[in-house]
Amino acid sequence: MKINTILFIQKELKGLTNKNFSKKYISQFIIPIINNLNDSNDNRFIISGPQGSGKTTIAKLLKVVVEKIYKKKVMLLSIDDYYLSKRKRIELSKKVHPLLVTRGVPGTHNIKKLKDHINQFIKRRYPIKTLTFDKLADDVSKKRRIIKNADILLLEGWCCGSKPMTFKYLYKDINDLERKLDKNNKWRKYYNTFLKKEYSEIFSLFNKKIYIKPPSFTHVLKWRYNQEKQNALNTNKKKFMSKQELIFFIQHYEKLTKWMSKTMPATASIVIKLNKKQKIEKVIKTDNY
Repeated sequence: MKINTILFIQKELKGLTNKNFSKKYISQFIIPIINNLNDSNDNRFIISGPQGSGKTTIAKLLKVVVEKIYKKKVMLLSIDDYYLSKRKRIELSKKVHPLLVTRGVPGTHNIKKLKDHINQFIKRRYPIKTLTFDKLADDVSKKRRIIKNADILLLEGWCCGSKPMTFKYLYKDINDLERKLDKNNKWRKYYNTFLKKEYSEIFSLFNKKIYIKPPSFTHVLKWRYNQEKQNALNTNKKKFMSKQELIFFIQHYEKLTKWMSKTMPATASIVIKLNKKQKIEKVIKTDNY
């Protein structure tokens, strides 16, 4: 790949992360990911990984590089933008289980709208008006993104591509939230049923999965807390979750995040392994590619 392309990627990464990445790092780890996507005959990709792992950064980088260097239009969707409104989650929490007031697990997304937009891409029915979600307000935003045309579809999100959990794993309590607030397993059975049905139908529409694997779950909290502070800084808002609030919040995600760390490497097309410093240490193109 030409050096001006590497310099372009270097500049874009700096803008996305406010960090400097060497040409060697980009050549060794970033270029292979871009090449695998660009050279593929497929055009629908999932990018998944735990909270704060950098999946959104990688997705945005892939979009800008493929569009700028390879002149292909990329439609980038984040499953986070399809969270249900605060009002609808409050209704769910009253009808099904109190824990469903918190966004995150399968069953707290507008999955019908997401499926509609994916099918519009497949059938090439434009324009597509996609949703946006304001995480600091914890509610659906009025803003819409308009997609007029696209060659490639990227769907990024923490739970994207996951298989449903086995009952043995599902019913084992792994944190205080499950032990104290989901004693009858109603909450976890609810979201795992959604994962097995509606979400699996969505994920089956994609050709390949790119999974970002952390070294362990203990790093997820640290990365997510840094992300929380950065999001508040970027939007000039002082309100963001404290560490204790974030610990409680992350417990909603913990079981499925750990499940994906165990199972996704066997089903993903590309596995991106991260080290403790949140840097890529290996990019593995699997037999599923």
